[in-house]
Amino acid sequence: MNIRKAALSELDNILCIYAYAREQMKKNGNPGQWGDDKPDRQTIVRDIRNGYCHVIEHEGNICGVFALLSGEEPTYRVIEGKWISDAPYGTIHRVASDGSVKGILKECLDFCERQFRNIRIDTHEDNKIMQKLLEKYGYIKCGIIHVEDGTPRIAYQKSAAEAADAL
Repeated sequence: MNIRKAALSELDNILCIYAYAREQMKKNGNPGQWGDDKPDRQTIVRDIRNGYCHVIEHEGNICGVFALLSGEEPTYRVIEGKWISDAPYGTIHRVASDGSVKGILKECLDFCERQFRNIRIDTHEDNKIMQKLLEKYGYIKCGIIHVEDGTPRIAYQKSAAEAADAL
């Protein structure tokens, strides 16, 4: 698989991937995380223009998408719990797959961990699949944050620096 920054010309394809992901979330007991319209077109366009949106390709076809941001995430300033590290971090948002290829989240996480030694990510309490996978891949549940609309999310972090200190 190949990961690269998304282009505006790929917006329709990316929107289709998010639509598919929303339907899968609903089928798996998580109708509230993205509802019927998240992430919206404006958010994705902003992500692409800012260089945050990445696509995952398999055999020349886009099969996954995610946003990787650098610097402080405003919704992570306040946490009911404690982050494992306060070192600079990358934030992963809006991970989605079109369902055609297995292992999209692992590809995303591996890529992001090569970019940052410290990663933060969050998910909805009803997204049991994401919670299980994050824990499988070594992410530690740190507490609860609240996103822009005020709803809670489970916050996770993986820090290579902390792991190295533990050795």
